Amino acid sequence: MIAKSTIEKVFESSRVEEVIGDFVQLKKSGSNYKGLSPFTEERTPSFMVSPAKQIWKDFSSGKGGTVVTFLMEHEHFTYPEAIKYLAKKYNIEVEETQKTSEQKLEDSERESMYLITEYAKDYYQDNLLKSEEGKSIGLSYFKEREFTDEVIKKFQLGYSFNKSNHFSEEGLKKGYKLNFLEKTGLTIVKDDKNIDRFKGRVMFPILSMSGRVLGFGGRILKSSKNIAKYINSPESLIYYKNKVLYGIFQAKQSIVKEDNCFLVEGYTDVIKLHQKGIINVVASSGTALTENQIRLVSRLTKNITVLFDGDTAGSRAALRGIDIILEQGMNVRICNLPEGEDPDSFANSKQIDELKLFFKENSKDFIKYKASLLVDEADNDPVKKATVVRNMVESISKISDQIKKEIYIKECSSIMGISEQVLYSTLAQIQKKSFKKDINESKEYFDSFSIVKPDKNKKEINILYELEKRIIEILLLYGNNVEDFEDLILKEDENGKLVLSPIKRRAKVFEKIYMDLHEDEMEFSNENFKNIYYKIIECYNENKKIITDKFLNTLPKELEIEITNIMMNDEKYALHDWERNSIFPKAKDKTIPQLVIETILNLRCFLIDQKLNEFKGRTSTNKDNKSVLEDVVNFSNLKILLSRKLNRVI
Repeated sequence: MIAKSTIEKVFESSRVEEVIGDFVQLKKSGSNYKGLSPFTEERTPSFMVSPAKQIWKDFSSGKGGTVVTFLMEHEHFTYPEAIKYLAKKYNIEVEETQKTSEQKLEDSERESMYLITEYAKDYYQDNLLKSEEGKSIGLSYFKEREFTDEVIKKFQLGYSFNKSNHFSEEGLKKGYKLNFLEKTGLTIVKDDKNIDRFKGRVMFPILSMSGRVLGFGGRILKSSKNIAKYINSPESLIYYKNKVLYGIFQAKQSIVKEDNCFLVEGYTDVIKLHQKGIINVVASSGTALTENQIRLVSRLTKNITVLFDGDTAGSRAALRGIDIILEQGMNVRICNLPEGEDPDSFANSKQIDELKLFFKENSKDFIKYKASLLVDEADNDPVKKATVVRNMVESISKISDQIKKEIYIKECSSIMGISEQVLYSTLAQIQKKSFKKDINESKEYFDSFSIVKPDKNKKEINILYELEKRIIEILLLYGNNVEDFEDLILKEDENGKLVLSPIKRRAKVFEKIYMDLHEDEMEFSNENFKNIYYKIIECYNENKKIITDKFLNTLPKELEIEITNIMMNDEKYALHDWERNSIFPKAKDKTIPQLVIETILNLRCFLIDQKLNEFKGRTSTNKDNKSVLEDVVNFSNLKILLSRKLNRVI
C-alpha cells in the first residue's frame, strides 16, 4: 500500500494544468484553461481546467474530477497506477507502508525485470527493422501476412535472431544481470549455457493496461512437429497469463468510446482487425478465459462480443467463457464467423464497413447462441434435453441483475419449450445451493465502527451563497426539463390553523423556479448569480435549449468563470462510472422535482430565519412589541410547516 505521506506529496506537487497539458492542448481562459474534450469529438472547446481548485470538467461528456481522476478516466489507470505515474513525473519517491525486507526485495526485483523486458522489446524491434536477417526473415513474414508498417510499429513487433544466445550475450554486455534475464524467462540457463528462449521467432510484446512490457509471445517461422508454433514468456513476478489481455493497451480508449470489447484468440487476430479499423479488440492469447481478464475489460466497458473461429472448437471455447463473463456482471454476445474462417483471414477479405455490418447482424445474445449449440446435441433425447436446460439455467443464475434473469428465463422457455415455472424452480434450486455456500464462506468477524470526532477547525459555510449557487446549477443542468411538481399552498383548516395544502402541477423546471422566486419576492444577494439567473431565464423564454459549452461562449469573461466554477464544484469529490464496479448511486437527474423543491424550501427557511433574527433586534429597541411578536409567531409557524415538508424536526 502506498504511504499516506506519498499520496499527500503527490497531490501537493501535481499541477492539474501541467498533467492534463501532456494530453490536451490547453489555452488560457481567465483564471482557468480551456481545450477540446479528449473524450468526445467536439469542435468548440468545452473542456475546462481550474488551476485554483486543481480540478477539471468536461462539459461535453459530463466527466470531471481531480488530476488522479483524469488519469483514471483518460489512461484507465487504477488509483495506485495514477499515483505512481504522478510520483514519477514529479520525482517523488514512492513510499510503501508496512513493508517487510522480503517485500522490498520483491519490489526491487520486479522493477529490475521491467527494465529488462523494456530493453528486450527495443532489442527485438531493432532486429526486425534494422538488421539484414530481421528484414529478410521477420519483416518479410509480417509483410506476407499483409501487416502495415503502422501496425508493426504500433504493436512494437520484433524479431529474435536465429542464434542460440545472441540476446543473452547482448543483455549481459549492457550490464543486465543473468538471474533477472532468467527470471523474466527470456534466457534459459542450462548446463552453464545461456540459451535464448525465443531464438528464430517473430516477437509480440505483451503490455499492461498502462503500457509496461510484461512478457512476450513468439512465433516460429519454420514448420516443425517437435517445436510449438507459439510460445509465451513463463509466469513471473510481472507476468501472469490469467491477468493479461493482448492488445489492451492499444485498444483501451476505443473500448471506452465504442462501449464494447471484441474478444478473440490470437495475436494476429488482434493486429489484423486493428489494421482494418476495429480498434476495440483484445485477445486471450490462447489461454482459457479467466475472471481476472474479464475484470480487466470491465474497467473499460460492460459489453463483450466474443469472436472466435468458425469451427466446433471455436464454438466450444466461446461456450466455456460465457459463464465467467456473466459472473462478472458483463453483457455478452457471441458472433459466429463463417465455417473455416478465423478473425485474421476474415478481416483480410472484408472492408471496415462490411466487417462492422457482419458483426452487427451476426452477433447473438448468449442464450440464443448457447441454445442453438446445445439443442442440436440433445437430438430429441429427453435426458440430454433436461441436461441442456439445466446447463442454460445455470448460466442464467450467474447474472446478478434480476430483470435480465427474468427476460432470459422467458427466452429460454420459448426456445426450449419448457414452462417458465419449471425454469424458475430449477433456478431457485441452483441459487439456494449457491447461497448456502456463500453463507458458510462469509461467517467472519467484523470490527465495530470507530467514533469519528468532530472537526473543530471546520470552516463556516455561507448558506445563502450555496443555495443561490445550487439554483443556478439546477437551471443550467435541468432548466428545460418538464417535471411533475407538488406545490404547497397555505390554507386555513376547519379549526382556523394554517396548513400547507399540496397541489400537483406539471411545468418546466425554470418556470417553477422563476414563479416561486417571483411570488416570494426573493432576489439573489450575489450580483454575479443575479446576472447569470436573468441570462438563463431570458434564454429559456426564447425557447432556446442551453448547451453549457456553447452558452459559456456567449457570456462575459467574469460570468463564464463563475458558471465554470459552479459546474465544476462537485467534481472534486466525483468518480464517474460507478456502475463498472457494480455500484449504482441514484443520480440527481432522476430526482429533479425533489431537488428543486428542497432547494427552494431551504432558501425560504433560511430567509425566514433572517427575518426572525431581524424581529428579535426590533423587540429589544421597540417598546410596543405586539405587532412584531405577531409577525414572529406567524413566521415561526410557517417555518414549522416548511420544515415538516423537508422532514425536519424543529
